[in-house]
Amino acid sequence: MIHNYLGQTISFEIVYKKRTSMGITIDVYGNVEVQAPKGTSDEHVLLLMEEKWDWVQKKSNEMKDRFLGKKVKVYDHGEIFLYLGNEYPIQVLQDITIKQDYVVFEADKLNIYVKQLEDEKIMQALKRFYYQQCKALVERSTRSYQKHFKIKPRSIRISDNNSNWGTCDSRQQLTFNWKLAMAPQRVIDYVVVHEMCHMVHLNHDRSFWRLVGKILPDYEERENWLALSSWKMTV
Repeated sequence: MIHNYLGQTISFEIVYKKRTSMGITIDVYGNVEVQAPKGTSDEHVLLLMEEKWDWVQKKSNEMKDRFLGKKVKVYDHGEIFLYLGNEYPIQVLQDITIKQDYVVFEADKLNIYVKQLEDEKIMQALKRFYYQQCKALVERSTRSYQKHFKIKPRSIRISDNNSNWGTCDSRQQLTFNWKLAMAPQRVIDYVVVHEMCHMVHLNHDRSFWRLVGKILPDYEERENWLALSSWKMTV
């Protein structure tokens, strides 16, 4: 079925099953399916679609983009980058008087000041910005959740290890991926709490997850954001 609403068009399939309520599923290709009890009218299905319209459009487009794979970034005006879970366009500004390239976040964009208008320079300026922001965000989160722990981290550092969002070694040294600055604060908090819990339980045993759940009852939802959105966290 194809439905037009608020000037937008979306196609979806209706599947009738033995169930008591309607539900919407979106597969890995972005295809939308409405599962409805037998006998449900098209009118009720369309009402559900309109009620969930923004979510359906957003999630369907996300899954389609994810399926198509990462897009190659360009370092020019208007290119989109994530910061604290939101998407912002960049504005590249040349200033030959500065000592070092840098980035300034404004309410609706990321201003990148560089001496030379070169992709590599712009990329490195962005990475430095994310490193600095990640350090500050992680340290703030660690201070906030320290009240739940008797042990304190021996050190906190930021790295470019793409295989982990965070690690905690046997000496209580915490390390975090600089790309975390692209995630929402609540997701950063989850990764921080996860690693702080490893100061108490090094393994992912039941005791570990009980401690995580005690501090963050909705940790699975926060973890799910990383599972679904990490592919977009690129520079």
